[in-house]
Amino acid sequence: MTAPESSLVLITRAPGLVERDGRPTAIIHAMEHALPGLRLEWRIAEDGAFIPLTQRDAWFATSLSAGVLALLCNADEGHLVTLFGMEMPASEAPGGRAQLEAHAELPLDAATTVAAAAVLEAIAEAAFSFWGHATPTRAASEISEQTSPTMAGPPSPPRGLPTLKPSWEIRSPEIPHHLGWLNYWSAATARILGFPEPSRDTGLLTRSRRTSTGGWIVQLTEAPLDLDNPSHLDALLRAYERFPEIGGRVP
Repeated sequence: MTAPESSLVLITRAPGLVERDGRPTAIIHAMEHALPGLRLEWRIAEDGAFIPLTQRDAWFATSLSAGVLALLCNADEGHLVTLFGMEMPASEAPGGRAQLEAHAELPLDAATTVAAAAVLEAIAEAAFSFWGHATPTRAASEISEQTSPTMAGPPSPPRGLPTLKPSWEIRSPEIPHHLGWLNYWSAATARILGFPEPSRDTGLLTRSRRTSTGGWIVQLTEAPLDLDNPSHLDALLRAYERFPEIGGRVP
């Protein structure tokens, strides 16, 4: 298999798994519904071969016992879409409460750009997520450096981005750890962040919409986030300034 040169990564954070939890299967179905024609009915062997899953939902459910949602894919090497999940233990999670992380990755092309907001919303709301984001891999890598320690010690964020706290130092699971290109904020998260405030969020509101559960999809830039673009970097910096709660920067 060959990875695409550029892809879109989606990550959502939700309450931890419980016994007989139906959310993982709901996440699969929601993603397939948001991308018509998508079928996540294969797994990937160690040698990279695609293995069909005749009882996909049942097989996927068995992976929950280990706290890991095994990786699924669409078996299309030229347009590979993947989905997997994991459980963040309470010791590493905000507020000391375990969380379910859902991860999806799609090739970043015109079709994905159009569908990205719907896919993020579908996954986030199927998981009952607190927050999530969809970001091109290049920008996501730089954003991750806001919390990743360097060999010399503390984080050293690029491009003047603010330093963010690690997840276990953030006081509440509703507080996003960072921003992305497309941001999903549950109703609870939006309240904590103070969004929307019409007098301050006019620009963001032109690219935002409510979800069926009262959450929000907040889009920072029209085109996928590219931090080599000065206007995109400025949009990201202004959003961090507007929402100081993000990344645990407010005591």
